[in-house]
Amino acid sequence: MNDKNRNKILLGTLAGEQTKRPAFWFMRQAGRYLPEYRELRAKAGGFLDLVYNPERASEVTIQPIRRFGMDAAILFSDILVIPQALGQDLRFETGEGPKLNPISGIEDLKKLSIDQIDEALNPVYETVRLTRSKLSAEGFNEITLIGFAGSPWTVACYMVEGGGSKTFEKTKIWAYQKPDEFQKLIDLLVEATIHYLSKQIEAGAESLQLFDSWSGVLDADNFDRWVVQPTAKIVGTIKQKYPYVPVIGFPREAGDKSIKYAQKTGISAIGLDFSMSPEWARDHLQPLLPVQGNLDPVALLSGGTALEKSANHILETLGKKPFIFNLGHGVIKETPPENLAKLCEIIRNFK
Repeated sequence: MNDKNRNKILLGTLAGEQTKRPAFWFMRQAGRYLPEYRELRAKAGGFLDLVYNPERASEVTIQPIRRFGMDAAILFSDILVIPQALGQDLRFETGEGPKLNPISGIEDLKKLSIDQIDEALNPVYETVRLTRSKLSAEGFNEITLIGFAGSPWTVACYMVEGGGSKTFEKTKIWAYQKPDEFQKLIDLLVEATIHYLSKQIEAGAESLQLFDSWSGVLDADNFDRWVVQPTAKIVGTIKQKYPYVPVIGFPREAGDKSIKYAQKTGISAIGLDFSMSPEWARDHLQPLLPVQGNLDPVALLSGGTALEKSANHILETLGKKPFIFNLGHGVIKETPPENLAKLCEIIRNFK
């Protein structure tokens, strides 16, 4: 860890240090549950209009830090800016989530190109620069700025399905039937993701997270090829170029395959989804590297005794070794902000 960042508790944890208390931040901590976000979103228009407006996107990134003082701010953006930058049509439809014109084979791949992605993604890099500047100007000198991207398998799922899915059958069929052809899509996404994350680091990101939201739909062999191997290429290249920038991997619903992910990808810490037993993570993952997670967002939504019991159980189980408190998925939009305030208090008071 760079000496100038010694006072940042998140970076200390990611370096394997036992800190005075667990570091914490929350996935989707900047978002619709906050009234200040909803006010800004109403002015911005569509979701992508907000993502590509550096001034407003940087404000959204910092809003939860001002209110709650987490140990990290995570860039406000979306994992699907990569396929859009490569040339795939992307739109967000109210109540339905992201929609893309699906790709299904080599001819569709030929229409995608990495050559012009910075033209599309420069606003995101500017958001990172502005956020770092604002954090410093507002005295948040102990806050780590996290950049992120979707992992190649998860981004490929959206690109092939044309949106979300419960089974991702189209993507898996392509990967099963024509693996060498599907590999070309994964290789393109690996290259684009390395470039995108490198630019975020150069703009001021101090740590990174890779979201592999759909890693859990793969069997062990395909998990190795489409999740572990691409992640290892990304992390290896980033660490070679930027050795002081740690990478958190989040292989959602990977179960016991998380062990191989932790061992083989080179990540600095592993994120846990809320279905994983904290005791299992303590016994099988924490001996390997710091872990991050994994409160059920519904426990946070519920508040009260359920929140306190769940949070304390995780803290008592995982908090004795390098650990980052987070959710096992993102903050639910109906969550009362006072529940987050209570959770922050519980974490800060843990000893």
